Amino acid sequence: MTRDDAGSRTDETPSHHGTDLAAVVYDLDGTLVRLAVDWADVERRLADLLEREGVDADPLSAWELLSAAEDTGVGDEADELIAAAEREGARESERLPLADELLAREVPVGVCSLNHESAVRIALDRHDLADRVESVVGRGTVPERKPHPRALLAAVEELGVAPENALFVGDSASDEETANRAGTRFEWV
Repeated sequence: MTRDDAGSRTDETPSHHGTDLAAVVYDLDGTLVRLAVDWADVERRLADLLEREGVDADPLSAWELLSAAEDTGVGDEADELIAAAEREGARESERLPLADELLAREVPVGVCSLNHESAVRIALDRHDLADRVESVVGRGTVPERKPHPRALLAAVEELGVAPENALFVGDSASDEETANRAGTRFEWV
């Protein structure tokens, strides 16, 4: 499923890729699989960690909480808390229909995710996708996180293609921003 020029979702396969498409990089959660993570519980546990450090954590999202934890000096503990939940969620994840498209691609394939690299690898293994994916970049692979372009650029570089010849497929505005900042094409799920 993609979005047309008006932003509406369509069931048509996009044809804007052209023949110069040399690689495809996918987001993970919400694109290839759905991680079974109770994000409300993760956010509550992160907020508790920050409040012990004297930080008012309400109403921050998990990623804002992680940034606040890094600023407070408890970033490693917060990151491991999130990563543990993601790894468990990856073990119980649901495979989404786009995973079949990944298997059918005739160009090199990568995954670039905000999820921890270890969780990405667990999910790919669980759904028999790992052998087809040539590059995995998750949280912790590079210092920066999406929407910073470095994570996507690392995946594209590992696949050996120029950013303008790569397509990033994702399910969020953050994914689209990442692609724009990295100079790749973008396709909505």
